[in-house]
Amino acid sequence: MTRWLRALILALIAPLALAGCLFFPGKFESTLTIHADRSFTYSYKGEVLAVDIESLMGKAMQAGMAEGAKAKDPKAEPKMPDLKLNPEEKAKQDENFRKLAAELAKETGYRTVEYRGEGVFYVDYQISGVLSHAFTFPYNYDNHVLLPWLLVEVRGKDVVRIKAPGFARPDMGGMGGMSSGMGAMGAFPMPGAENAFTGMDGTFTLITDGELLSQNNEDGATTTGTTRTVVWKVNSNTPDAPMASIRVRPTP
Repeated sequence: MTRWLRALILALIAPLALAGCLFFPGKFESTLTIHADRSFTYSYKGEVLAVDIESLMGKAMQAGMAEGAKAKDPKAEPKMPDLKLNPEEKAKQDENFRKLAAELAKETGYRTVEYRGEGVFYVDYQISGVLSHAFTFPYNYDNHVLLPWLLVEVRGKDVVRIKAPGFARPDMGGMGGMSSGMGAMGAFPMPGAENAFTGMDGTFTLITDGELLSQNNEDGATTTGTTRTVVWKVNSNTPDAPMASIRVRPTP
């Protein structure tokens, strides 16, 4: 294997080795409502785009071994790895994605989970509860859904902090160097959802009757009575993840 190809495969694959798949928003609408009494409702309705990292790893390894076999020929020129799936591999991937959809549909909050082919899922999710602890979406350890798009943290006795890293340009710089690897991956044919890095287009809406301490939307919040609403329009070029802090009822 040539040195450059080995470095390429490591850059693309090594940081992602713990994830079976990566999931990105597609076309969607998402709303988070947080009340002053700490009750909340979160919904996501729209596409989920999947990148099959396990298949990607397998194809990259095959490309690396093939390149290594050619290394003895001084006239052989290295080629960029072809990560497209053959028909058998694609059929297996589709089967695995259909199984994943069936498993996620069993989880609380998922009202609809459909696999529509080409790495595209349709999800209708809604859940309500009380913010006595952190909330993340999506997250499912058994099915390797491990990188949440939305994080709601309870800080101190009376502050809730919201950050939605999934609703911005993909950037995993804080997760073991994934940023550079994911940026490079967008240049290759991807197994499954070819538009996973560029297909996001949606809105994330925050509604609260608590005290809105901060938010990073340039358009600010609109006020209706005691309710404040912030709407972020996001796509794959949005540089900054939506963020906000809200003061709620103190814990006893």
